[in-house]
Amino acid sequence: MTDLPKLHIAVLMGGWANERPVSLMSGEGVAKALEERGHKVTRIDMDRQVAARIAEAAPDVVFNALHGVPGEDGSVQGMLDLMGIPYTHSGLATSVIAIDKQLTKQALVPHGIPMPGGRIVRSADLFERDPMRRPYVLKPVNEGSSVGVAIVTDEGNYGNPIARDAKGPWQDFAELLAEPFIKGREMTTAVVDFEDGPRALGVTELKPKSGFYDFDAKYTDGMTDHVCPAEIPGNIEKLCLDYALKAHRLLGCRGTSRTDFRWDEEQGEEGLFILETNTQPGMTPLSLVPEQGRYAGIEYGELCELVVAAALRHHAAKSGDGDG
Repeated sequence: MTDLPKLHIAVLMGGWANERPVSLMSGEGVAKALEERGHKVTRIDMDRQVAARIAEAAPDVVFNALHGVPGEDGSVQGMLDLMGIPYTHSGLATSVIAIDKQLTKQALVPHGIPMPGGRIVRSADLFERDPMRRPYVLKPVNEGSSVGVAIVTDEGNYGNPIARDAKGPWQDFAELLAEPFIKGREMTTAVVDFEDGPRALGVTELKPKSGFYDFDAKYTDGMTDHVCPAEIPGNIEKLCLDYALKAHRLLGCRGTSRTDFRWDEEQGEEGLFILETNTQPGMTPLSLVPEQGRYAGIEYGELCELVVAAALRHHAAKSGDGDG
């Protein structure tokens, strides 16, 4: 249980990233839950004057419900650090690293956390040749929620090589991350900070009803079945919990994070790979962190307060030393 005093909390949401609609849903859910628990809430739909609007509101703490750039990449975190205002979720350095999939690999793989191999490719080069054997995955280096992800297969309709006029992330991004496609099951684990430290809540398996777990499957009601807890062997469940907690700590996440996995069950433990760790996971009614919270006995409003409490603890411990 949390023991928060009644606070004035600014919920920062919206913005101009691809994930704006998701952020608005997350922010409104959080705002209502905090109001129901007796807090004063100011809703702020982020625009270019956001610093002035936050200063005018003068909240005790900012709940960062933004997704994508610039709310998840360190930009907003740096602004709030300069303003000296406590804020939820991860700080500047963690945000910069975790949103960049290559930097995340460099931070986690040397510590024994398995992630798919991969390399950065120029989108223009894809129209000449494949960067690796098919099937492979192409994704933006620093977007979340499966924005702009393409799975390139021999049977796919992108062409071979990929056609210039084929619809895909190569039309929107100059560079992409190419990774080998890992067949198997999609799973995720949420980590939440409590007063005595972070805890991994559980494992959910995601079963999209068509295609793969893309942006639409994540945020359209009825398009994906969530199996929580996942029906997986105990050793795989333990590995997911351990890897997610270790990633949370190694990256320096705070408040909450969510780590996504692919598991090729034919390979056993060797077939489990982390795809990414999300520092600002969704808080919509369909989102996975609230769902795992309920599984762990944490209702939605309490989960929001736990994230706020972590922000206040960090700000108090920081004592003005400038560490985001």
